[in-house]
Amino acid sequence: MKFVKISEIASLVGSEVGVSDWIAVDQARINGFADVTEDHQFIHVDPEAAAKTPFGQTVAHGFLTLSLLSRMAVGVVPVCEGFEMGVNYGFDKVRFAMPVKSGKRIRGRFTLMSAREKVPGQWAFKYAVRVEIEGEEKPALVAEWLSMQMV
Repeated sequence: MKFVKISEIASLVGSEVGVSDWIAVDQARINGFADVTEDHQFIHVDPEAAAKTPFGQTVAHGFLTLSLLSRMAVGVVPVCEGFEMGVNYGFDKVRFAMPVKSGKRIRGRFTLMSAREKVPGQWAFKYAVRVEIEGEEKPALVAEWLSMQMV
């Protein structure tokens, strides 16, 4: 984890605080997500049928890309010194800008938009997140992600 002192948090607002490692989005991952969510739409799981679409092949579920934000954040998003636990608080904005084709890699780029102590020991953070697709100019996803840390 990337620990920061509470007294340093304000200085990070407006700054890019981390970029994750690349994560492979292969057909096995897509199929597994389809099984868990019971979303077996052909554009995700049927390579032959998906080849006939404008995508030209299978693509990841948008919600799969979104769900990988937690994994992307580990080790790159700052954690308050004295951290006890963190929770997702929601999103102010989520846009799926471009589909992630099977076999591509993605990574998250995090900018701290705001940080405030809601009550003593409970910090609310808002991150601008951009999920990049390796080799593509357009992002897969842009979001404003809310999280809470208890210290």
